[in-house]
Amino acid sequence: MIRIIGIAAVVAAIIIAMATYTVDERERVILFSLGEIKEVDVAPGLHFKFPLVNNVRKYDGRILTLDIPPDRFLTSEAKNLIVDFYAKWRIDDVGQFFVATRGVERNAEDRLSQILRTNMRNEFGRFTMEEVVATERVTIMQAVREQAVATARELGVELVDVRVRRMDLPDEVSESVYERMRAERERIAQDFRARGREEAERIRARADRDRTVILANAEREAQRVRGEGDARAADTYAQAFGEDEEFFSFYRSLIAYRNTMTGTNSLFVIEPDSEFFRYFGNPAGTNRIVE
Repeated sequence: MIRIIGIAAVVAAIIIAMATYTVDERERVILFSLGEIKEVDVAPGLHFKFPLVNNVRKYDGRILTLDIPPDRFLTSEAKNLIVDFYAKWRIDDVGQFFVATRGVERNAEDRLSQILRTNMRNEFGRFTMEEVVATERVTIMQAVREQAVATARELGVELVDVRVRRMDLPDEVSESVYERMRAERERIAQDFRARGREEAERIRARADRDRTVILANAEREAQRVRGEGDARAADTYAQAFGEDEEFFSFYRSLIAYRNTMTGTNSLFVIEPDSEFFRYFGNPAGTNRIVE
């Protein structure tokens, strides 16, 4: 008896499990009856169904991300750009979604990806590369989304947003662009160096000119000072000579002796009673030579 009750309880639990289902607030649910849609968007909570007659399909009702592999798009000047973008979407009409895609999310994503690529290609072809990179990115994304909304609605989904992650030049183009950038920077650097050398030459020329002028002025001032000194010395000598001519003559003779009789090989061929030896042998200044 206990065994029968246990078996009955297990069977009842299985029947209850097969006859009930729960719906989460984040889910979109379709109830089928013998393979045909009986109810769509079943409300969240606990529900009952007829086993083997009804079955349930559940789908994620949250916003999903469609990652689209990077692709090349031509701008209006026939330049390639590699664009990495993505889309945000969610199931809006779960019944239409099931009919259009057979209830397979991958089918919806493939269809959306195809439409978005086509729209991106059309929009990029309307602008130059500079416009795409600098100013028109938002405009392009809005246009792509607006053009894809109708197709998304046919699939029973809502296209929430389309965004670009990044845009790059192809490798072969990037290398040539980088080479041009390097060449341009090198040209600018050479221009700065040339200007620096030119300015350095001007500074050196100005410094040399100023040096020449300063030295000339200094030499002129030195000549003037020497001239004034020589004039004062001559005047002093003249005054001293006027005050004591004999002493002045004696002093000059001593200076002459000192300047001429230097070294160890001083040899003079001169008469002993010449004027040069006036004070040499006789301090009185006569020409008599002391024996």
